Amino acid sequence: MTTAPSSQKLLVPGTSGGEEQEQQSHDRERSFERYREIISTLPKEKGWTTEHLYQYQGCWYRTTSGIQGVIWMQEHFKPRPADVLLVTPPKSGTTWFKALLFAIMNRTQFNTSTHPLLTTSPHELVPFMEMFLHMNIPFPDPDPLSPPRLFHTHTPFTSLPQSVIDSQCRIVYVSRNPKDVFVSFYCFLQGDNNSAIRLSFEEAFEQYCKGFSPYGPFWDHILGYWKANSKWPERVLLLKYEDMKRDSSFHLKRIAEFIGQPFSSEEEKQGLVHEIIKLCSFESLSNMQVNKTGTFRAGYLTVDKNSFFRKGEVGDWKNHLTAEMAERLDKIIERNLDGCDFSFDDSKDT
Repeated sequence: MTTAPSSQKLLVPGTSGGEEQEQQSHDRERSFERYREIISTLPKEKGWTTEHLYQYQGCWYRTTSGIQGVIWMQEHFKPRPADVLLVTPPKSGTTWFKALLFAIMNRTQFNTSTHPLLTTSPHELVPFMEMFLHMNIPFPDPDPLSPPRLFHTHTPFTSLPQSVIDSQCRIVYVSRNPKDVFVSFYCFLQGDNNSAIRLSFEEAFEQYCKGFSPYGPFWDHILGYWKANSKWPERVLLLKYEDMKRDSSFHLKRIAEFIGQPFSSEEEKQGLVHEIIKLCSFESLSNMQVNKTGTFRAGYLTVDKNSFFRKGEVGDWKNHLTAEMAERLDKIIERNLDGCDFSFDDSKDT
């Protein structure tokens, strides 16, 4: 992984003596053995790219390695009050929001000609918490003198480390219309270098509707953070992909204010908000050489960097789902999100 500048410098593991390394290796192996015992007892369901999905704490995971990473995160991550945690269900604008948040939090250190996003993937700049275990990177110690840290996870609220729940760190949660999420996720898995998707489009849709999808059921994922926002609105911010597409300037400033780094009137006059939006736009990121070639390695996953950029459109599901499929998902969304003020637009112009 490329070392992130500024606030992410602490992520680089330090050197240690032989005895300490040997002890760390021994501790990791004991952890793996314990994780394997836990996983052997978990419910299983037909997988999308693997033989099985595994259910841990009510959430379905694509691989056992993913569950190991979540448990390790639960046991070892120590947040600071100033930390920011970006949470997204898969294929809900993760790459885009990683870039936006990184640019907001590091805007005083770089200009548009020296910005790390020009040479480094957003996924390398903002680490994926579940992958730390498999990349042999220890979580950074909570040094109160270092800048705020930015992390990302797909983990549902019910499986976040208790240390996060008990802390004052800020959580930015992004959701996206489940119809677009399904289409984007299926297309992404078709290009997966690690294993071919095992299900047809129709079979995957059936599993998705039943809640059997990686990090699903999608309605539980959304509801978990909606409830957290209702309880701690000062700590959990809910955002929609579609809203960000419709009015990027308003919501970018909203994010900055929420994480305690609001744009000054002078920064706004200088056009900094617009510069960040332009730098992090789909068109800009997808055309950068660093995102067009090469692969990104995250633990057990090796992904072509260009696979993170397909269309980035609102309402692309209309080109893939039948009217019957769309109606079925609409009913599932309405039924499972009943009682909360969560609805999804089918057009960016809505």
